[in-house]
Amino acid sequence: MIAVPILVICAAFATVSATTFRDNGGLEINPHFLVGSRENKDQLRALFMLLDAEGNSPEKNFAVIREISNNLFREGEYGRLINFLGNRTVRFPDDHYNAHHLLMIAYAYMRQGSLPIAARYFDLIVKNYPDLTVNGQSIHLTCLLQLIELNNDPTQQVWLYRELISRFPTEVDLGVIWFRLARAYEQVGRWDESIRAYANFMALGSPPVPGYPAAANHARRKVNFHNSSRDWTFESLAALTAAVRNSFDTNNTARMAAIQSRTNFFTRSWGQGDVDSRHDFLISRYFTPHTRIRHADRFHERSSGTEVYLRTWGWPQVISVWYFYFRQVDFPADPSVHGRWEWAGIYFGESF
Repeated sequence: MIAVPILVICAAFATVSATTFRDNGGLEINPHFLVGSRENKDQLRALFMLLDAEGNSPEKNFAVIREISNNLFREGEYGRLINFLGNRTVRFPDDHYNAHHLLMIAYAYMRQGSLPIAARYFDLIVKNYPDLTVNGQSIHLTCLLQLIELNNDPTQQVWLYRELISRFPTEVDLGVIWFRLARAYEQVGRWDESIRAYANFMALGSPPVPGYPAAANHARRKVNFHNSSRDWTFESLAALTAAVRNSFDTNNTARMAAIQSRTNFFTRSWGQGDVDSRHDFLISRYFTPHTRIRHADRFHERSSGTEVYLRTWGWPQVISVWYFYFRQVDFPADPSVHGRWEWAGIYFGESF
């Protein structure tokens, strides 16, 4: 996202201003801007006659400009709107209301499908023009929200979310913004800042985040894992699998308990979805020296390169078949652990 240089914009509009404005600076009622029905043309002609009239205050001129702009926008005359407002910003570079004029230009480009150009205008307004409140709405806030939708660059998104948090904390859903900032931090490799952002999201009650139905669980797992010792992980899947199978074969309950992940461990039925992890699950309650647990020689067919399911049976419960779930650790914040393997949970019953 690169701000459009002001001089470049001015030069572009200066090429059309000569056909739009008289030498004395007054606006010529150019038929080019009189569009729509006869009634609409008459309304526009009357508005242009009011514009820059002698004795007009800046506020009155702004009101006239808004009426002209809204009229052209309603008529779908986006090119004419861009021409009109672009010329205004060139002729009156110190106009207090230029942020609004450029915002209308950005919206016109959006309606034309020129989203990258619209994004540059939103960026230009935020970084080069003082904020302006129109109809109770901050123009900078409007631009920041638009930029978030138009710009997928995580580095820029970090800046945008931080701007929203620091400048408009009471006008946005702060919990949602903290979560999205944490995700953006992850994408640029700023791991510690990501964890702090997730913690702030959790401190606000982990509110629902549109597009992320498991946001609360995702944040909790990240923070919990970051704050844990992470000493239960194994260098490879082969080492983890061998340790689990050996525990079964020797009925070593203590070894089995040591292998179990001590944070974010879950137990669930197939199809239950992403639910809160079980912090109170102790395998020793179910796996005793007198329990004869059997295990498959191969992983289940739904296994992948980062997630593995090991079928076990013989558990003294109503559901006697349990699938042990092993996964590769995804935690780039700690290179010594990232890519290792952990026993992360149990699925009850036969796989479907």
